Amino acid sequence: MRKENVEELWEHLHWLVVLQQQGSFSKAAARLGVSKASMSQHITDLEKAAGIALVQRTTRSASLTDAGRQLVESMRGAFEQIATGYANVRDLAGAPRGFLRVTAPVAFARQQLVPRLPEFLRQYPQIQLELDMSDRLRPLAQEGFDIAVRHTSAPPETHVAWTLSSTRAILVASRAYLRNRGSPETPQALADHACLHYPRRQGAATWTFVPSVASPGSKHADPVTVPVAGPLTVNNSEALRDAAIDGVGIALLPDFSAQSALETGRLVEVLPQWRSTGAFGDWLYAIRPYSAHASRVSQVFVDYLREIFSEGFTSTPPTLI
Repeated sequence: MRKENVEELWEHLHWLVVLQQQGSFSKAAARLGVSKASMSQHITDLEKAAGIALVQRTTRSASLTDAGRQLVESMRGAFEQIATGYANVRDLAGAPRGFLRVTAPVAFARQQLVPRLPEFLRQYPQIQLELDMSDRLRPLAQEGFDIAVRHTSAPPETHVAWTLSSTRAILVASRAYLRNRGSPETPQALADHACLHYPRRQGAATWTFVPSVASPGSKHADPVTVPVAGPLTVNNSEALRDAAIDGVGIALLPDFSAQSALETGRLVEVLPQWRSTGAFGDWLYAIRPYSAHASRVSQVFVDYLREIFSEGFTSTPPTLI
């Protein structure tokens, strides 16, 4: 690539960086808001100017050659510095404004986050928010997400994380089910009940419990692990909650999924003197890919989440009309 032509190819170089992040021409084009044909032509022009292949193309993906990766790595710091400088300038210009892409678990998003978004959007009318509801752990930078809500016991060390709230798993059932089958008095008694399970791994399903903090001698008690079985296993806590409400069995749910049904009496807590461990994450976090600067739009959204969830899940969120 001749030095005198580099200035003419700034856009092409930026598009190569985006292509490396997204992994395909179609995703990169969508991220940039251009056509796939235009994306492909820019990369072809860049390869002609460089005199070497930069991208290995297949029908479904695009990966960089060694030369392409070397070129992207040499530019990464410069582009991050440009993005940071631009974000700093925009953040000086009045109210927060811009586009924000967020991903969050399905049950949490539907039951807790979505009902609270209208107030955020009223506070910041110049922010456009796109919410992806998925239980799959999406690669944030690669798929263009600014913020993710994660339900886990520890956030990834490669990301910046803010604690939103502690959470706990609650054992619940309907009153009708308990009248029909009786209430278990110990974790071991769950072996005789229909248990509705959220699958986490291959093999036999088990739940583990320790005495709650209020129980005498709880600090010295060993965990109790019991095998469980029932008519329904499903990887969505909303589905488990609804099945429990319908009397299908006893379900182990995150508190944010059980909250409204407990408050209305459609579900009651089972074995309240015991606390489940290891079934779900202990905390909710907001995370973003690591960079030296967080955009003002991302920061005001995280601040809003921290405020509204700081007290956990002790009251029902507002109802959408």
